[in-house]
Amino acid sequence: MTIHEKDRQLLNILSENARMPVAVLARRLGVARTTVQARLDRLEEEGVIAGYALRLSDSYLEGQVRAHVMIVLTEKALGRVVQALRDIPEISAVHSVSGSVDLIAEVTAPSISDLDRIIDSIGELDGVARTQSSVILSTRFQR
Repeated sequence: MTIHEKDRQLLNILSENARMPVAVLARRLGVARTTVQARLDRLEEEGVIAGYALRLSDSYLEGQVRAHVMIVLTEKALGRVVQALRDIPEISAVHSVSGSVDLIAEVTAPSISDLDRIIDSIGELDGVARTQSSVILSTRFQR
């Protein structure tokens, strides 16, 4: 899979707004619409672009409580715990990380009490040794 500089630029623009019309993408890149469409098709076919996702507005997220939940696992529990975490709808992402914890889960809940309930349910999963949480106060920027 070969990614060219124009592909990188296209991906950066799409990260701002994945619904941007092809004509606008073409203008911003300084190429023809057919060129942009061909690049998009190729990036999708090669699996570089796996899909287009919803990004919630800051005003909506202000009404939500978000946290990173650091998770330490017991031995050989990774697969089982990741599958259980996948079943919790308030978890938007789970990352394997290096360091003193094994996983970081990104959690969004409508209230502190709901967040507390979700964190408790994570801690009760078979294979979770302990958790530590950091509530997100604000997002300085996101791409």
